Amino acid sequence: MMTSTTSSESSYKVKLSQWEALLLESLRSRGWSEHQLLELGTLEQLPIDRSDYEWDYTELAALANTQPERYRQAVQQGYQIKYNTIRGLRSWLHITFDIEPEMLLEEGHEAIYVTLTDKQLHHLRHVLSPGWVIRVESAPLYGIEPQYRSMP
Repeated sequence: MMTSTTSSESSYKVKLSQWEALLLESLRSRGWSEHQLLELGTLEQLPIDRSDYEWDYTELAALANTQPERYRQAVQQGYQIKYNTIRGLRSWLHITFDIEPEMLLEEGHEAIYVTLTDKQLHHLRHVLSPGWVIRVESAPLYGIEPQYRSMP
């Protein structure tokens, strides 16, 4: 049985751009603690990323400095992404969960298929921007697609 939920179930109030979320999650994936993340804006030298992504943390440090309360809430209480793209969502899943989802990029049929644990699914539901639907294909396999595709 296939069921779906929309991402509007988010209880988080802080909104981050997809780029800000990717930068934050890339530091978490490198083992940064909450304390280290909160100190990012005070660092004289930002971390250098030598991964395939070659992240530049300048924008995230600027957010930490210019909107410290918003940044603190995002780090400590979570966030929702303002607007996801399919490729950005694939990158977020890869960075955050260290998994490689399958993408379908055929125009009008765009979707991501990914196997998630219950904890990962819960986290994704709270982070995913409005306009996306998560379908249970055959748990733990989920399909994530633009909401317009789910309309009758």
